Amino acid sequence: MTVPVVPVPPVDVAAPSSRVGRDPLAIPAAVKADIRILVVDDDRTLREGCASVLELDGYNVTFVGRGDEALEVVRRRKFDIVLVDLYLQPISGIDVLKATLEAHRETIVVVMTGNPSVSSSIEALRAGAWDYLPKPFSATHLQVLIGRASHAVMVTRETKALRQQLVQQNGNSDKITLLGVAPAFRKAVELARKVAPTDASVMITGESGTGKEVIAQFIHHHSRRASRKLVPINCAALPEPLLESEMFGHRKGAFTGADRDKPGLLETANGGTLFLDELTEMSHPIQAKLLRVLQDGVVRRVGSEQQDATVDVRFVSATNRDPQEAVNAGILREDLFYRLRVVPIKLPPLRQRQEDIALLANHFLSYYWERHREAGDSLPKLTENSMEFLRTRQWRGNVRELQNVIEHVAVLAEPGQPIQPQDIPAYEDGNSSPARTTMSGAIMDEPYHAAKDRLIAEFEREYLSRLSARAGGNMSRAARLANIDRTTLYRLMEKHNVRRDELSGNRE
Repeated sequence: MTVPVVPVPPVDVAAPSSRVGRDPLAIPAAVKADIRILVVDDDRTLREGCASVLELDGYNVTFVGRGDEALEVVRRRKFDIVLVDLYLQPISGIDVLKATLEAHRETIVVVMTGNPSVSSSIEALRAGAWDYLPKPFSATHLQVLIGRASHAVMVTRETKALRQQLVQQNGNSDKITLLGVAPAFRKAVELARKVAPTDASVMITGESGTGKEVIAQFIHHHSRRASRKLVPINCAALPEPLLESEMFGHRKGAFTGADRDKPGLLETANGGTLFLDELTEMSHPIQAKLLRVLQDGVVRRVGSEQQDATVDVRFVSATNRDPQEAVNAGILREDLFYRLRVVPIKLPPLRQRQEDIALLANHFLSYYWERHREAGDSLPKLTENSMEFLRTRQWRGNVRELQNVIEHVAVLAEPGQPIQPQDIPAYEDGNSSPARTTMSGAIMDEPYHAAKDRLIAEFEREYLSRLSARAGGNMSRAARLANIDRTTLYRLMEKHNVRRDELSGNRE
């Protein structure tokens, strides 16, 4: 026999504003009024008691007494929360549950049962129930459960609104922030897409400038934490004492200048994502303290002798070095490594994404042209020779270097005019000569003269390719840039079977 729910007095239901400020699960009155709840139970006293409690709490409540009536209502209207008894006639609560989720997948369904059992609870949860409420229950129990469900509704709404805002600002985020078609890059993006909706820790590796922070932003904005903060912290940018204080916070008087209590970035990121950039630069003492947070969510501020906060944070970390080598060298704790690298994502360098250089260059040119120029100025165009020149660069700074180079071009280019290779800045890099980049360990397996001849031939061939791009196909200009006469240039072309039309870029 079920016990009717007894409504609590209105004074207990209406939470004062000070309580809302303290309670992270408190629901604003305006949000409650917009949350639609359906109560389905064949016990009139119970369903009206539930409705009375929830209406006093400020929710928008509808109630019915039969399963077939519930089916009709949920097919006509969308409810945010449905509270349904399992044992209804002539249609069961499980059928109402399934029909509700079929009509509106985002609806939260809570099942009530006066005969709770493991099998019935498992059946309901497998069918998609959010939670179950065993009878008899108190008004307080009902309020707490519906409060949790309402908080989930509120977070879902905020996430949807944020995603719509991102789409309005940036269009398709894949095409804007994660532009590229190279197989290695798309593989990393697809992995990020799959892991984003989960709470799994992600470790992103790749050279500096490959876009590790962009991938972290992508994961956060496609996660169920998207309505909360993404808090970045660069572990290499701060000395150890300051990093510890920034990450964990501190108590008043913990050190000179600590004139007040200050929460750390872990507390700021509660409910959201913490992005640990350059993870391997973190000291061992801080690694040990971070491990405690990963294990049980407990944060202890600098200068505190007690637990100061419990946080729920998702961790995304990044490093430009091999983390396994850092573990082997004793730089990174092995237990921390395995906790943070649940899902590893490796980003390829730009030199392994040749097919993406044109896409990225054109995107950056359009972006910086709009940013730095007057509205109405005609966008210049990168010529094919310019694109070829960009493809021959080593891009040791990866996408970030390309971005800076194209911004330079956008600032100086003339409206509507073609951009030639000579308009693109070519910064000197003492480590980027072709002869040095082509050397490998296998070179020592060859006789000296054979190895020397091969490397010289490779250098001359690559030099001709880069010279062609810089000269825009003009033979006289190419000879001047190389500081050789045209006869020597022709001789080099003949030696490497390079036709004049190939050097000039007139490919069919």
